[in-house]
Amino acid sequence: MLNLNPHVSVDCVIFGFQEGKLKVLLIKREKIPHSHLGGHKLKLPGSLISATEDLDISAVRTLKELTGLEEIFLKQYGVFGSPERLTPAEDLSWLRKTSGLMVDRVVTIAYYALIKISESNITDKTIWQPVNELPELIFDHNQIIRKALESLQHDFRNEPLCFEFLPKKFTLRQMQNIYEAILDENMDNRNFRKKIRPLEFLIPLPEKEIEVNHKPAQLYRFDKKLFEKHKKILNGFNL
Repeated sequence: MLNLNPHVSVDCVIFGFQEGKLKVLLIKREKIPHSHLGGHKLKLPGSLISATEDLDISAVRTLKELTGLEEIFLKQYGVFGSPERLTPAEDLSWLRKTSGLMVDRVVTIAYYALIKISESNITDKTIWQPVNELPELIFDHNQIIRKALESLQHDFRNEPLCFEFLPKKFTLRQMQNIYEAILDENMDNRNFRKKIRPLEFLIPLPEKEIEVNHKPAQLYRFDKKLFEKHKKILNGFNL
């Protein structure tokens, strides 16, 4: 059994893209008898850290246990330490009961992760929720997600993060759909393609979509090595 530190935790905002929407993975909290909330209020994946555990290792462990995936894009983006963050009292009571510790104040280190939902192995105690349709979560987890989204939107304009959501072969339309969902804005098709096509790490393939009910579009792939070679002269994607 882990020797938990009662003052430091790690929380992970796991983003996925599905059905044209950016979604976040939430966990059903353990049932509390006689709770007016019905016992299953939702929360972010995370936990108190082990007294001997590195923060990044704790986050990686949490992700692997939850999704079954390794080598996930993961970024530490914030620290949340307000003395009032462990409210209301019923949520604090739940934390004390499940941890077995007299928790009083906890500082949490927040990470966001990007995964392909179709490749993950998620349990039935979780739910993929659209980020713009969030219910009330425990503690300050709504604020943690809002800050994660702000960080993701900033990073999306400067790093090739869209490829964390895309299949190995994809269309420019699929790529544009992801940018529009993450940045929450509509993009002109012609201007988007004008900016995207010159990128040398975006490789056109001699293949087109199959089994679609519209004109098949050309497929592309992302060449990470070419991106690493050229990123020093790139000033973001400027999309």
